[in-house]
Amino acid sequence: MSFQIYDYRTTNSNVLITPEIRARLYHMKPGQVDSWHSHDLGHEVFLILEGQAEFNIDHTKQILGPGQMCIARADEIHQVRNMLPDKETVMYLSVTPHVQPTHTGRTDADEKMPPNFTPNANYNDPTDLSIPVADLLARHLDAADQMVETARAFAVTQHEMADALHKARAAGDMAAAEQARNAMWDAVYLLHKQLYALDRVWNELAPQATEAAGAPQTMKKANSNYDLVPGVAEELITPAKGTPNFELTQQEKKNSRFW
Repeated sequence: MSFQIYDYRTTNSNVLITPEIRARLYHMKPGQVDSWHSHDLGHEVFLILEGQAEFNIDHTKQILGPGQMCIARADEIHQVRNMLPDKETVMYLSVTPHVQPTHTGRTDADEKMPPNFTPNANYNDPTDLSIPVADLLARHLDAADQMVETARAFAVTQHEMADALHKARAAGDMAAAEQARNAMWDAVYLLHKQLYALDRVWNELAPQATEAAGAPQTMKKANSNYDLVPGVAEELITPAKGTPNFELTQQEKKNSRFW
């Protein structure tokens, strides 16, 4: 099967959404400013393709242009501003991992706001809303139980192979040491695969957990419209009350949204 090709000049959406990573080609509107926020688990990578943007990461500001990249690490508070008043700034961005809630709003004192679980549709990742929450919860608990069993087996393997590795190295038997190391890796691999499986179920469950039965999952706005699907919801929002805007103009406030 052929792989898909994306053109940053015409693609303005998330192109990969998994628990391991969310990747996006993003066209930032003229004068647009995002809201002051962080990611609880994820590192966010930004690469400017066209235009110019100011990045404020933990209260340090720098302006980036085409070909330049920066990183906001997990829990580093950040905000992005398109420096061009009449043109889009286009960039590639990724958040790794992508586990709900992916964005945490921050107050003007840099304190975390309550968790905000954004509908998966906001990330171009539609969820099957016909699955009852009770079923999703049962899947989540099953994945949690499997995670426990995998973790127990992982711990046993690590102890056994660590002992084998010590003995092999002491005997100068590097072939046996390699075999023990590789067995340790096999267990690490399975542990992460099981964690990703748990994350996938969690990402389906979390945004719907507090929705009333039968209620349609709508696109959220305040504090959660970081990735509204183009053509579905293009409204831009003012940052949440208590969010610092670093002397934003009224037009910038109008154009503010989550990254």
